[in-house]
Amino acid sequence: MIVCLLSATQCIAQQEMDENYVSHIVRTLSADEMMGREAFTPGADMAADFLSKEFETSQLDKFPGLTSYKQQFDMYSLATESMHVNINGTDVATDDVFAIVDQEELSWNNPEEVKVMKVGESERLPDIFRQASAQEDDVLILVHTSHKDIFARYKQYFDRGARKFEVNKEKDIVVVITEHTELEQMKVMIKNSVSTASLTNVIGVIPGKRSEEIVLFSGHYDHIGYQPTVEGDSIANGANDDASGTAAVMALAKYFKGKAQPERTLYFVAFAAEEIGGFGSQYFSRQLNPDHIVAMFNIEMIGKPAVDGPNSAWITGFDKSDFGQLLQKSVEGTVYKFYADPYPDQNLFYRSDNATLARLGVPAHSISTTPIDVDKDYHQVSDEYETLNMSHLTNTVKAIAKAAEGMVSGESTPTRVDKSTVD
Repeated sequence: MIVCLLSATQCIAQQEMDENYVSHIVRTLSADEMMGREAFTPGADMAADFLSKEFETSQLDKFPGLTSYKQQFDMYSLATESMHVNINGTDVATDDVFAIVDQEELSWNNPEEVKVMKVGESERLPDIFRQASAQEDDVLILVHTSHKDIFARYKQYFDRGARKFEVNKEKDIVVVITEHTELEQMKVMIKNSVSTASLTNVIGVIPGKRSEEIVLFSGHYDHIGYQPTVEGDSIANGANDDASGTAAVMALAKYFKGKAQPERTLYFVAFAAEEIGGFGSQYFSRQLNPDHIVAMFNIEMIGKPAVDGPNSAWITGFDKSDFGQLLQKSVEGTVYKFYADPYPDQNLFYRSDNATLARLGVPAHSISTTPIDVDKDYHQVSDEYETLNMSHLTNTVKAIAKAAEGMVSGESTPTRVDKSTVD
């Protein structure tokens, strides 16, 4: 039974949103055959193929410049192969060094080649590191040994290597924990191994009458792959995270394709690699003018009802633009409601692909319903299709479709995000 969220006349139109179709997308993406859809794996490639065929079936247009629905791009992985650091004539143990080097080889032999920054006993490594990252010059950071615990955490993170869109010489940072407070001489030699692998965004387009005014609907189709467990099931299927959001994107594409040509152009994007750094949304944002994106509906984990009830959804970054207020106004007179993210301590505005576009000024927000603070299935192998409420999920997609009408028609335009307020 379809529960009507809207008025009687609106409900007739909204019933075109098919729960069976939404269920089909979620069930397929979260099947064991997809192997958890981890980026850079065959499972993620299978998911991209499936979504591409769905856009083809829905007869969407392709992203400008592409000959298919797949936006493929290469990522370079850099990992330290060898490292030798000598400060003031003393060799530094590898456990006392980490580096962010965006090239195959680094060689420093003169203190004048770099900017030296220091983290004394009374200073904070995060503060100095942030300042170093903002510098245009190469930076050597000398860290007092009293900061060994936080240094170790930083080292553990950066020793995992880095993924980049390009391998070139821009700026390098080397961080050393040492008793030396002054730099008289140095020798730093680091060699990285470099490998290449591709990722794929999946994009469908409905051209509008205004080609340079874009409303973007998005969700990420990747998940975290295999997770060792004692119970035997090791596949983290990611039904809620974020097969649910991806299914919403596909259903919205099919829904709007069945309508008259929209005033604004509509993009529907299934992003790659959100779970490992948002590389899909980063690459996508470089391929077009972000000033042309009027609004971004990023849909994350809508397979479970919110604490406020089954007809409610929350919006991250509610204070960053009036996007949320416009959605609230759009569903007045219905049983559905949108409200501000109730979990501010979780920092969720920055934990999905919307943050990439928001940093460029786009009114980009995530819409979710899952009680993330208590959800026992988040990033677990238990995030299975059977744990989701498909009627709720479909009703949420219907409400998003209704809420987006004003932005799609050009009748409403959210304020831009102030880039200075986005970290």
